[in-house]
Amino acid sequence: MNKSFRDWSNDQSYLFPPSPHDWLPEGDLVYFLLDTVATLDLSPILAHYERELRGQPPFHPRMMVALLLYCYATGTRSSRKIMRRCQIDVACRVIVGEDAPDFRTISDFRKIHLARLEALFVEFLKLCALAGLARVGTIALDGTKVKANAYRYKDMI
Repeated sequence: MNKSFRDWSNDQSYLFPPSPHDWLPEGDLVYFLLDTVATLDLSPILAHYERELRGQPPFHPRMMVALLLYCYATGTRSSRKIMRRCQIDVACRVIVGEDAPDFRTISDFRKIHLARLEALFVEFLKLCALAGLARVGTIALDGTKVKANAYRYKDMI
């Protein structure tokens, strides 16, 4: 039995402007992201929903992955802030269309699929590097704690 998902169309038309795609320039990151997410293998995420047969139809996993990737790439990590951006940000509206997810839905999706999302993010970064959108390298942080002698009244004693 196949799991049914909510209808998702990011090409919905409006009265003014005629399409949400008219709001963004042609080379925007959102369009690259949507094309890239369409090629990613989401079978482990889809398999989770095949096993779950109760409740309302979930949001399409490709839409949720595209939304998380875009928001992470632009510096938004909070589920509540992502939900707010889906209401006011044109780029997020292009991704979700008219059906914006709730903050709890975003958070639960992230929690349930955390391991697979990590692998998808690495795969996405590699594709960005191949496309010339990002430089991928190694960043090393040293967590050494050093005792400091910077007491502000030291010279007065």
